[in-house]
Amino acid sequence: MISTSLLPLESPTPAYICPIDQVCSYLEAAARELKLDQGIVEVLSNPRKVVTVSIPVKRDNGEVQVLAGHRVQHCDILGPYKGGIRYHPAVTLREVSALAMLMTWKCSLLGIPYGGAKGGIAIDPKRYSVGELERITRRYISELIKDIGPAVDIPAPDMGTSAREMAWMMDTYSMNVGHAVPGVVTGKPLSIGGSRGREMATGRGVMIIVREALADLGKSLEGVRVAIQGFGNVGSAAALLLHQEGAKVIAVSTGSGGVFAEVGLDIPALKAYAAANHKSIVGFPQGVSISNDQLLTLPCDVLIPAALENQITEENVNQVQAQIIAEAANGPITLEANLALEARGVTVLPDILANAGGVVVSYLEWVQGLSYVFWDEERVNREMEQLMVQAYRQVIQQSQMRQIPLRLAAYTLGVGRVAQALSDRGLYP
Repeated sequence: MISTSLLPLESPTPAYICPIDQVCSYLEAAARELKLDQGIVEVLSNPRKVVTVSIPVKRDNGEVQVLAGHRVQHCDILGPYKGGIRYHPAVTLREVSALAMLMTWKCSLLGIPYGGAKGGIAIDPKRYSVGELERITRRYISELIKDIGPAVDIPAPDMGTSAREMAWMMDTYSMNVGHAVPGVVTGKPLSIGGSRGREMATGRGVMIIVREALADLGKSLEGVRVAIQGFGNVGSAAALLLHQEGAKVIAVSTGSGGVFAEVGLDIPALKAYAAANHKSIVGFPQGVSISNDQLLTLPCDVLIPAALENQITEENVNQVQAQIIAEAANGPITLEANLALEARGVTVLPDILANAGGVVVSYLEWVQGLSYVFWDEERVNREMEQLMVQAYRQVIQQSQMRQIPLRLAAYTLGVGRVAQALSDRGLYP
């Protein structure tokens, strides 16, 4: 097993699957396939910098609470660090470290000049007022002020954060340096340098990759039966775009439950229902209530896990009936379950490819912010689609040339490019 000596140990829980171990397993597999030098692998297996900061915040009731905020910067061989910041109760340092490493391979695979990073605070944002969240966000960024910047590390939204938090981050950084710096974060509101197309980008990327995979099987999106776990920003965007392209979205779910309709759901109506019910889709009148677990095992053509990691495991993998699984979430399939799916001939479109639309448009937003020239949505979508399709084709070619599964093909491309850049740059000093 690759060393992860820079990361603290955490107490395991029953059926606990350590995310950093899983990601390192994929790195090991790619390294074996590429016959990489062990020294290079050792460098790539450890994050370059791990930052944990203390965030004291005064609650609205006057109580002072101290939170811990993390930022892990994995690798900047190809360019500045890039990655989201999530607010979620399940955030841990090792989870954030795994996601930072995934971002490195994702950016490399897509040909984007970034390295991977990830940040997070272990809170449930629903339990904090808007004022409290603003104070938490601004203090967090103030503590990280020397570790981020448009040429250093560019945060973005993730689970539990949005354009609102990015605006606070950009303003906090800008006030500290004395001038407006739109390039310090991406996923901002349009009014302060955000990019058109960013909100739908990850879901659009998922739709594009599913479309390309179906085309390789001689099929179109028309009439394809799709089930989507997760109806947040990514899942709802993917659902809407797939619906618009003629796919039959038969089921979606959130953490509180889901809804199923054999004839297909009216996604615009479902989005309106969720907006009117505090993001809940439970009780939607045009479908039958189902659980998250039931959704994963529905008979369907395409399954899209768009929620948390470790959703398809060795315990439920044999009940999964989809022929194509597109990983809109990061790490939704465990290592053992992935092997079982590959053995059955299920097409797994890996996360570092399938959900890369968000980082692609974040990159395009960063480019626009640095140049102070902004594009219309048609151009943004066109540029993103070109990069997504190009990466998909390269993964397919790599898979066929090496006779390996798509996930390993994606990793050999992503890891191989970073390893080559590290070899070319050498070690300092």
